[in-house]
Amino acid sequence: MKTLVIGLGNPILGDDGVGWRVVEAVQEQINDSSVDVDCAAVGGITLMEHLIGYDRAILIDAVITHQPIGTVSLFRLNELTEHSTLHTSSAHDASLQTAIAAGKAMGAHLPHDVIIIGIEAEKIHDFSEELSPQVEAAVPRAADEVLLLLEKETHYDLT
Repeated sequence: MKTLVIGLGNPILGDDGVGWRVVEAVQEQINDSSVDVDCAAVGGITLMEHLIGYDRAILIDAVITHQPIGTVSLFRLNELTEHSTLHTSSAHDASLQTAIAAGKAMGAHLPHDVIIIGIEAEKIHDFSEELSPQVEAAVPRAADEVLLLLEKETHYDLT
């Protein structure tokens, strides 16, 4: 089973770079040829194109869901009613859900299960390569969640 772990965000916009930082931590701890690790500052259709050819995907991104800063949450993409992750939808692009549905309709091999690990962010529009202290402290917790999900062979149990 081919898996993609992808950190989303912009590493020069403060907390928005947390997805990249989590992926860096994960990459240091895995050595599995069936897992690819990447970072991207894309959403919608472009993000969907990155997912082609994978059986499962784990996306890590900054979120704003009004939880305490640094809270780590897990979501299934197909269960989200709102586009609460910052890089899975845009006013100038299709949402990731819509892009995946379109890709599948055109015959693309896309993941059957997309898990989002969201880290509650504070400063996502400030030019900085630094994370807020609470978000920085969440990086190891989020990396551990990714590693736990990678241990599961076929289906992610979020309970």
